[in-house]
Amino acid sequence: MSGFVVKPEPVEVPGLVHLHTGKVRDLYQNEAGDLVMVASDRTSAFDWVLPTDIPDKGRILTQLSLWWFDQLADLIPNHVLSTDVPAGAPADWAGRTLVCTSLRMVPVECVARGYLTGSGLVEYEESRTVCGLALPEGLENGSELPAPIFTPATKAAVGDHDENVSYEEVARQVGAETAAQLRQATLAVYGRARDIARDRGIVLADTKFEFGYESTDPGDDEPQLVIADEVLTPDSSRFWPAADWQPGRAQKSFDKQFIRDWLSSEASGWDPKSENPPPALPQEIVDASRAKYVEAYERLTGQSWS
Repeated sequence: MSGFVVKPEPVEVPGLVHLHTGKVRDLYQNEAGDLVMVASDRTSAFDWVLPTDIPDKGRILTQLSLWWFDQLADLIPNHVLSTDVPAGAPADWAGRTLVCTSLRMVPVECVARGYLTGSGLVEYEESRTVCGLALPEGLENGSELPAPIFTPATKAAVGDHDENVSYEEVARQVGAETAAQLRQATLAVYGRARDIARDRGIVLADTKFEFGYESTDPGDDEPQLVIADEVLTPDSSRFWPAADWQPGRAQKSFDKQFIRDWLSSEASGWDPKSENPPPALPQEIVDASRAKYVEAYERLTGQSWS
């Protein structure tokens, strides 16, 4: 089993229609047909949405995404129209709400990897490949790859796990031209973000993006590819402190690995492979997790979180 330990009820706001409750974000549609995306403080691990919130997390993810959208504006357009809180919405939506263009989304998780870790490491140890792409011998956990690679995945529903697929499978599903656009955009954005993060003492090991087309008409001959959802946050990326990076071992991180490590430890009393829901996070793990999100924001943007 997996999914929500306790699924929240959607907030009712005049003029908004609730569309979807995700692991972190709630989606609504306003009367103009725009999407209203609200980032909660929920967190997920091992395909479960945990019963414990991380205070300020949704605002940090939203504000960091907005900062990155500005850094990438000359590379690719984004879906953000405004950050205005809809009339009648809870005050808590301030700072965590994006009003966005409704896009024709491409059903692919576009993953860029510059370093070997995670599911890529597991596949490499078995076959010396990642998503079917051959890699040289001698790489180990945390090794920098000879060049960044595009390793797409299927987008899973809440409670399910994304599955890595080959580039050829993506081309079969969405067409060769779209697949080529996704790969080019993913690697271009990763390259820009990797260099920015490196200048701030952070290794961007890997990250995932979602893209859509501005035109909702599938027959449009030249639709505009747009980057959507969150971008380059600790929830969608692996960030490592550059000063501590050392291949051959697990890396210190700013992402959810901290929570995963506690959940899989004896201290949690929970087996991630079991069908039982995960326990609540203790306060010290909540506080430490929030501190990691804040540190990632401050180191990347150069701005203090308040």
